[in-house]
Amino acid sequence: MSRQDGMNYAPKGKINRVVKEGEFSFAAMALDHGHIYGMCNGLIEAGASLKWVFDQDPKKVEAFQQTFPQVKVASSEQEILDDSKVELVAAAAIPSKRCELGLRVMDHGKDYFTDKAPFTTLEQLRLAKQKIKETGMKYMVYYSERLHVESAVFAGQLIDEGAIGKVIQVTGFGPHRLNAPSRPDWFFQEKYYGGILCDIGSHQIEQFLYFTKNKEAKVLSSKVANYNNPNYPELEDFGDATLVGENGSTHYFRVDWFTPDGLGTWGDGRTFVVGTEGYIEIRKYIDVARENSGDHLYLVNAEGEKHFSLSGQVGYPFFGEFILDCINRTENAMTQEHAFKAAELCLLAQKQAIRIDEYTKVFNQ
Repeated sequence: MSRQDGMNYAPKGKINRVVKEGEFSFAAMALDHGHIYGMCNGLIEAGASLKWVFDQDPKKVEAFQQTFPQVKVASSEQEILDDSKVELVAAAAIPSKRCELGLRVMDHGKDYFTDKAPFTTLEQLRLAKQKIKETGMKYMVYYSERLHVESAVFAGQLIDEGAIGKVIQVTGFGPHRLNAPSRPDWFFQEKYYGGILCDIGSHQIEQFLYFTKNKEAKVLSSKVANYNNPNYPELEDFGDATLVGENGSTHYFRVDWFTPDGLGTWGDGRTFVVGTEGYIEIRKYIDVARENSGDHLYLVNAEGEKHFSLSGQVGYPFFGEFILDCINRTENAMTQEHAFKAAELCLLAQKQAIRIDEYTKVFNQ
């Protein structure tokens, strides 16, 4: 797993099969984002069988085969969609194309597992909701900054156990390293990636909803900017937002593309969770200037101060739960409502965001 480039973040965990060999088959397609590797790793570790892969770019397929040599190469998307033994399609398409692929997948009686962000427009969200009603299939989202981070999983367990009382505030920081030369062209075009709050901001909003147990929330304010990338005028390299949940808990998050080259990983992702009886800090990918490893969690409550080093200790339960959800038509891994509410809120935050560069023109007139 690359520690330098978040686009290729693909954690590997322990094998924890919930199904027998060949009992649950899935396919991978649309390999536009490196998160597809993490998505497949998680499903395979939980017992799913990767049967097919397809992408229009043979170089992407060849690279994918090197990591997953057991996979068969499909001649077309349709070959996968017509295979009745494939129950799930995992995909990491260009963000603006994720919905249209999902609609085709669900039309063929298969569940869909897409990289975040699942949509770039509210109209796409509406179409997906409608298709779910028509087909009864799932449209699940890979919110990796919680689902594939052991310290974040453990934080959720602590919160459920009441370790910090009722959660009243979540603060999230999602800095990323840009690595502009390695990025595809679509990454810098807003109509394709949807904007920074829509894209990497989706992780932050999903965690807020999850940790605070909110089903509804409102975006109070949001801002975006291009501070330091004039060569890419449609790139937003900074964004932040403030939200409030229906239960009164609040959220502030910041996302950016300003990870300095000297950091030992692609981003110093952190989450602070404040409760009525304590607080948690999650240091997801690095403990700066102390340890190069990730998955550190700090807990402070009435019992004292505790540090947990969680790498390799917790696992990634989402994937096994999701496979069983697909088989049993349950919603234990993540509800459809939750996945879509996080998507809706990031779209609203993006839509109403103040552009800082436009705003500051007022001061220069």
